[in-house]
Amino acid sequence: MNRIGFIVTSLLVLLALLSSMLFVVDQRQFGVVYALGQVKEVISEPGLKFKLPPPLQNVSYIDKRLLTLDSVDTEPMLTAEKQRVVIDWYVRWRISDPLAYIRNVGLDETAGAQQLNRVVRNAFQEEINRRTVRELLSVRREQLMQDVKREVQEVVKGAKPWGIDVIDVRITRADYVEAITESVYRRMEAERKRVANELRSTGGAEGEKIRADADRQREITVANAYRDAQKVKGEGDAQAAAVYAEAFGRDPQFAQFYRSLEAYKASFNKKSDVLVVDPASVEFFRAYRGGLSGGGAAAGAAAGAGPRR
Repeated sequence: MNRIGFIVTSLLVLLALLSSMLFVVDQRQFGVVYALGQVKEVISEPGLKFKLPPPLQNVSYIDKRLLTLDSVDTEPMLTAEKQRVVIDWYVRWRISDPLAYIRNVGLDETAGAQQLNRVVRNAFQEEINRRTVRELLSVRREQLMQDVKREVQEVVKGAKPWGIDVIDVRITRADYVEAITESVYRRMEAERKRVANELRSTGGAEGEKIRADADRQREITVANAYRDAQKVKGEGDAQAAAVYAEAFGRDPQFAQFYRSLEAYKASFNKKSDVLVVDPASVEFFRAYRGGLSGGGAAAGAAAGAGPRR
């Protein structure tokens, strides 16, 4: 039994020792092997690797992927005209030389991000101090980012290279500080209200002008229509008078008789009308008395009809 226990214990110790000598390097990482605190080897190829058991050798990992560093500092920066602005930015970077990175920066990505944040902020501060707000917000903004990237590259590639590559530097937001922003918004609001009131006044004046012109055209149209109507009416009356004159001129006695009948009809236009006169003494009833020659029959008919009304 003691022999079997010794064998099992020996196998377990051997397995533990073997497992401490094996490690896996992911394709997204660098494997750094340390021997007594010194970098022994940097492994960039993925796969199963071997090393001496601790404490002779240890292994750590560094990310080889493209990393993003976002700004976390909200302190304002001064422009060339001494305006305080707040800049949000981000940097895309990666570790290209793990050995140089460990020697000059740190053992993990956090150390590089902290130092890179300081360098990028200083570069932005220096470049923004040379530019106005208009330049910062205009098409020259791209040149600003290129200049910042160049300055950062000069630092990380200097006498003591950091072992990193800065891929890109971008500004995500550029704005005034909150106190100035409120003032700018108020000025913008006042300006927009002024423009709106000016447009309303101009629109009101144009509307009054259009209405006045429409009223003038309406009056002109109505006057022209009335003039044309009166002209047509006058021409019609003239033609009617000419026709009447021609017709009555052929037989004046009959025309006189017809006009008398029309006068009777106009005088007795209702059944309730009553007129008490002496027909013999009134010229108005001459047609009843048969005073018109050639119109006796018509006069008789009219005389017979007269008393009934």
